[in-house]
Amino acid sequence: MTSNTSALPTPVALLGYGGLIPFVGLAIAGFFVSDSLQPRVLFALITYGAIILSFVGALHWGFATARPGLSDTLRMQLFIWSVVPALLGWSALLLIEISPVAASALLIAVFATHLRQDIRLVRQNGLTDLPGWYLPLRARLTLVAIISLLLGSVA
Repeated sequence: MTSNTSALPTPVALLGYGGLIPFVGLAIAGFFVSDSLQPRVLFALITYGAIILSFVGALHWGFATARPGLSDTLRMQLFIWSVVPALLGWSALLLIEISPVAASALLIAVFATHLRQDIRLVRQNGLTDLPGWYLPLRARLTLVAIISLLLGSVA
């Protein structure tokens, strides 16, 4: 998986870690805002999580379209996995009114599953031309997103 450099480019680091600011900020805010504002903070956190899942899913669309040598099966798998996070993120938004904790749990499960799928695609299906920093960065960003959603749901 290290056909490209394994050094994380500064702009990628800034954008990736900068994207965690709403996750961390909202998770922390949930512990300090008034009880009347807490549901709004959790709503904002869940909404941001759903949006980020759409972005993460779109990466697979890019993988599928940018690699002409993929098998038809793998290409279809990538296309399917590109839309699953958006659909499940949207489902989490529908769950907010019923159970914000269930909505958070769904997002957590999708983030974890999608990371596992990324790892599997790289290791088992030959997506070896990704930069060496891709999976470690995805793992770190996903871990912080999951912890933030977990903390936000118990605040």
